[in-house]
Amino acid sequence: MTATTSKATSALPNFYEGIQYFGEAPPEFETYGATPVIESGKTAIANPEETAAVYQTLLTADALRYLTLQITGSKASGHPGGFASQAEAYAALVMLGYKNIITEVGHHAPGFYSAMFLDRSLEDMGIYTVQQLRDRFREKHGLLGHLSGYIPGILAPAGPLGQGQHFAMAAALLYKDKLFPFTVGDGGLGEPYVMSSMAHFHTAYPGVTNFLPVLVWNGYSQEHHSMVSIKTNEQMMSYWHGNGFEEVVLVDAKDFDDKDQAGDYVDSTAFSFAQRLAFTQAVLLGIDEAARSALSGKLTVFIIKQLKGAGVHARGAKSHNLYPKDTLDAPHIVNALKERALPLEAWQTVRTNCERAGGGPAAKTVVTEFEYPLPDLGELPLEEYAVGGDPKVSTTAMGRLVAKVGQIDANFLVTNADGNEASGIGNINQALKIIHPTTDDLYNQAPGGQVYEPLSEDACAGLAAALSLMGARSLWCSYESFAINGLPIWQTVTQAMAELRRPTPSTITLFTAGALEQGRNGWTHQRPEIEAYFAAMMRNGNVFPLFPPDANSIQVCYDWALTTKNKGIVITASKSPLPIRTTFNMTRHGLQDGAVVLQEVAGDKQVVFAVIGDMTLIPVFEAAAFLETEGIGVKIVSVINPRRLYRPHDTSWDTCAEPDGGFIDDEKFAELFAGDALIGVTGGAAAMLEPVMLRSACKRDTFAWRRGETTASAGELMAFNGLTAEALTKRAIELVH
Repeated sequence: MTATTSKATSALPNFYEGIQYFGEAPPEFETYGATPVIESGKTAIANPEETAAVYQTLLTADALRYLTLQITGSKASGHPGGFASQAEAYAALVMLGYKNIITEVGHHAPGFYSAMFLDRSLEDMGIYTVQQLRDRFREKHGLLGHLSGYIPGILAPAGPLGQGQHFAMAAALLYKDKLFPFTVGDGGLGEPYVMSSMAHFHTAYPGVTNFLPVLVWNGYSQEHHSMVSIKTNEQMMSYWHGNGFEEVVLVDAKDFDDKDQAGDYVDSTAFSFAQRLAFTQAVLLGIDEAARSALSGKLTVFIIKQLKGAGVHARGAKSHNLYPKDTLDAPHIVNALKERALPLEAWQTVRTNCERAGGGPAAKTVVTEFEYPLPDLGELPLEEYAVGGDPKVSTTAMGRLVAKVGQIDANFLVTNADGNEASGIGNINQALKIIHPTTDDLYNQAPGGQVYEPLSEDACAGLAAALSLMGARSLWCSYESFAINGLPIWQTVTQAMAELRRPTPSTITLFTAGALEQGRNGWTHQRPEIEAYFAAMMRNGNVFPLFPPDANSIQVCYDWALTTKNKGIVITASKSPLPIRTTFNMTRHGLQDGAVVLQEVAGDKQVVFAVIGDMTLIPVFEAAAFLETEGIGVKIVSVINPRRLYRPHDTSWDTCAEPDGGFIDDEKFAELFAGDALIGVTGGAAAMLEPVMLRSACKRDTFAWRRGETTASAGELMAFNGLTAEALTKRAIELVH
């Protein structure tokens, strides 16, 4: 069939320009497909049992398959197979008016882009036609290979598996009247935390069930059969029931197969048209049942069981991605597109339904397209301790402010893997209470608390970071040595924040008990390599590791972090009582300039110590005292905000949402760090000192963490790593002479 322009209604290009093949009308199209079943002014189909509703849901599924294959074929790259196997489920959600759809599966990206195109969301980025959709797939400033918050209508990033549930649960917590379905692949189901994170969330928030896992059970992972492919339907349902799901709705394409396809997983697009409608109706009714169940207070999952690659160029794992040979000119791609081709009139119907569903394009209606309203925190009650006074625990000083934030902001959540008291922040638990079904005053736990404590760093980081992405305030607390287990999703979210089209509170962390404090606990507790990750992430432009040297400084750091948007802010501090070395104003300057001078003594030659951390200052001050007796001048500089010490061109700050272009100039850098010799000192990864070493022109060296060892004290562990006053003194003398 040949495309016409008779139905164009505006000066915009015809959306269907770029569709290569148009097909014949399906049976009874004029009766059930010609008039959009979602009426003007409505947000969903009126009745999922009506034939027209089922018929047009099927049209939508095929339109999604066609576009997914055509845009991936346009670049001979991308992943059509997984999304294709659940196209009926996605289409059903849309036809029922649900558009706050999330996924953990980055490989579903071309399907989601197709959906955003059909409902006109992509017009916000200048994509009006299928040709433009094709042209901008996998292009810079276009449609990235994996989902991103840069794309209008997309609620959350996707790529690392086992993460989608965090976004859905966070959104459900903030918007209790809306449904948040998320697709999870049967390959991704094998990730270690998917089920446990939902189980803990449901125990903590038994009334928050308005998130809906949609399991795409297609029998295959990326390159082979999925590990759950051998389960029977009964076993799969029992698995979900056994993990706390009250309602399990499973629709198996095999039950509708009239073509005698081999195996447990079949392709519904091969059925007769009547059986395709029957299968689609089962999916539509099943999604409707599952959605109503989830919204009524029951933990619910919907499972669609259909062969991977249904309706595209290949089946099974072979459908997962395209290779250079899979071009739009390749016969197997051409044949697949022709099989899915719709008539122009059907495209018009699908597009109208998609645009009306949910009240308009996702880019205008989903929750993440709006800034979440937050209560004003006012001026927090910072308490300034006297410099040189009694030692104070930094984390405890911050904990008092965290408690105040929670008392003002009811949606504020603190997450920790069951270790706040051990981190010196038991005052947070006392003020905000650990969320637990068992009320126990001894352990500061009660239903309705604001401290979320699963024994999983992934679950801690996931919910905290997801809440920030969705627009709320949160704080993820951890030991530095364990936090690396939750870093992947935090890293995913900070990158997404750099691309968002709206401001959202920065995702803030507090990492306590650095490796230097964990010597007596054995090498399993000594993992400061996470600082190397953050050092690398600083170059993103929106990641700010902060190293307050004392209890005054940490309060100012947290107070500043709360005012920022779209950043990842990592506060690392000790849980041991340490000397007060700074005033509030010193840290305010340190946050702006990157560092602050703690001590300066003149001499014939001057050694500058650039120090990251708090405990590491102890041997540095000891070394300085000895060097003074030798007539050598010493300047001790506490590096509080190393991101400020880069040069502007070192990071991608100008490409970030809510860009922060604060960097010190060469004159200020020289004022802080110029001398006859420079020694960088850190109890963590040496990479964090890169901004200093990159710009310094004097003789220099670095003292940093090497590896863990079981020791009786922090001093002994520092000595094992060469971080002693004697070693620092010796090297300083060598450098200046």
